[in-house]
Amino acid sequence: MFDFVRRHNRLLQMGLMLLIFPSFVVFGIQGYQHFNDNNGSVAKVAGSNITQAEWDNAHRNQIERMRAQSPNLDIKLLDTPEMKQRVLEELVNERVLLEASRKLNLLPSDEQLARAFQNDPQFAGLRNADGTVRKDLLAARGMTSEQLAYQIKQDMALRQVMGGITGTTFAPAGVASQAINAMFQQREIQIARFEPKDYLAKVQVSDADLKAWYDNPLHAAQFQSPETASVEYVVLDLATIQKTISVPQDDLRKYYDENAARYTQPEERRARHILVKLEPNASADAKTKAQAKAEALLAELKKNRAAFAELAKKQSDDPGSAALGGDLDWFGRGAMTKGFDEAVFSLKKGELSGIVQTDFGLHILEVTDIRGGAQRSFESVRGELEEEVRKQLAQKRFAEVAEQFSDAVEQESNLQAVATKLKLELQQAPQLARELVPGAAGPLANPKLLAAIFQSDSLSKKHNLQAVDIGPNQLASARVLSYSPARKLPLDEVRDKVRDSVLADKAAATARTDGEAHLKQWQADPASATALAAAITVSRSQMQKQPRKLIDAALRAKSEPLPSWVGVDLGTQGYAVVKVEKVLPADQVAAGGPARIQAQYAQLWAQAESEAYSAALHERYKAKITGKAATPADSSAAN
Repeated sequence: MFDFVRRHNRLLQMGLMLLIFPSFVVFGIQGYQHFNDNNGSVAKVAGSNITQAEWDNAHRNQIERMRAQSPNLDIKLLDTPEMKQRVLEELVNERVLLEASRKLNLLPSDEQLARAFQNDPQFAGLRNADGTVRKDLLAARGMTSEQLAYQIKQDMALRQVMGGITGTTFAPAGVASQAINAMFQQREIQIARFEPKDYLAKVQVSDADLKAWYDNPLHAAQFQSPETASVEYVVLDLATIQKTISVPQDDLRKYYDENAARYTQPEERRARHILVKLEPNASADAKTKAQAKAEALLAELKKNRAAFAELAKKQSDDPGSAALGGDLDWFGRGAMTKGFDEAVFSLKKGELSGIVQTDFGLHILEVTDIRGGAQRSFESVRGELEEEVRKQLAQKRFAEVAEQFSDAVEQESNLQAVATKLKLELQQAPQLARELVPGAAGPLANPKLLAAIFQSDSLSKKHNLQAVDIGPNQLASARVLSYSPARKLPLDEVRDKVRDSVLADKAAATARTDGEAHLKQWQADPASATALAAAITVSRSQMQKQPRKLIDAALRAKSEPLPSWVGVDLGTQGYAVVKVEKVLPADQVAAGGPARIQAQYAQLWAQAESEAYSAALHERYKAKITGKAATPADSSAAN
């Protein structure tokens, strides 16, 4: 039998094709697609599956959109289980809205589609002058005209489903004012604080108390020592390669000569002028008068150069410089209008020009000072030259050395051999924690390198990590020397910390008991409430440095009859007794005034109605999410 199969292999292949091909004809591509859709289902809407592949594609598209909008955004912030789960929820919501648009016959017509494309500013860049689609730009985005039309139709349909809700929100001014006023209401209150620090001397702590606190599962996290690893590591970067490069004197001299212009300070001049204003299209008579005035001024200056500033103040038509005696401060070549610029840079220091005509009129110029224009010597820029050339050579050599680095960390049994071979510094970090410390810097603050170090394989085998790209022209490798798993510290090591916690807890409890007793006493005999502080006016926007919990309790307290009393347990901050004396109108400044109050209310109400409608649609179309984004722990377990 097997001999027959081997001898007639091609014949059997043709037979299989004859059996398989008709199945596509009978069941159609749609049947095959349905079969494929049932594989890897992560959600379902109206009986239709959303596959893992669709989810992954939507997540990739979102990352690309965010990258296009914010090129400097760290993509790792988007590639998280939480973000990916949110993408799935949005994908399900989109499918629900599409199903609703089909059921409600809200799909836009071709005329509506064309109108949207012609009038919507977001498509302006995709339109030719005659209103047709720019297919070259679409192709650059990997889209066709048909795909663009489908996308616009889909977006319009989705907006129409929710538009009927968000666009018809009714927010009467009276109702809006009542609702927002409750949020921004002010109250005049008096407070008595019972703080734990005032009761510390009144409480005692026994060994049994310490043991009970330490053994309480709720406090276990306080005494947990995080997992740590002691590691050695090496870093390859441009600075490291630069140290190994020496530049011959002749090469430096050649580079200096080729880039001489870069080491020449641009020449600048300081000048002053007197302007006789003359419009380019002035009449012949106006030109004659202007010329006569300029010649008279020039003649006067030739007789008495010291009078330049005084003449400029009295006679110059330039309002910007006249008050300064005509001074124009320092400027470089090309900063002024052409004729003016040429005249200034043709004069020597202290030299007076003739009459210079520009579009602004007739000028008389004097150069008062000159600076720059000299080339810095080779010796004065030698350090800069060497640093720049070494950096350029290091950039050229980086790819070559990076390959050597990657090979070496895989081939060598330890990093000392790698450091010696490539002349790198071998560094060590004792007790490196898995969790990134806020504000940490340096190679070991790189999340990719940190994650690689704490992989189970790295911790158990203690081999050199493969080269990790930790930044532009930066590679690193590390090796675990020792590993300490997370553990609960013994009571003897944390006794002082436990004692402080128990004291604080008992002091807070004593403060709470005393505060509750005073509350009952003052409610029965308000005149005895002498420990209350001076009255203050508070609201949710003006908290007067009081805890949020206290403010919320004061604003929720009964307003009839007044005064009213309320006790507030502030946890580790003790206890407070609050006396509400007056209820005042809403803080209109914080609320933004009547118009903003109504707008805020309408927005909040529209949001609430939209969420309720969306939830109803999800239930109607039996939307269900079954997929869950994998966490790093899940990925490690899978490996």
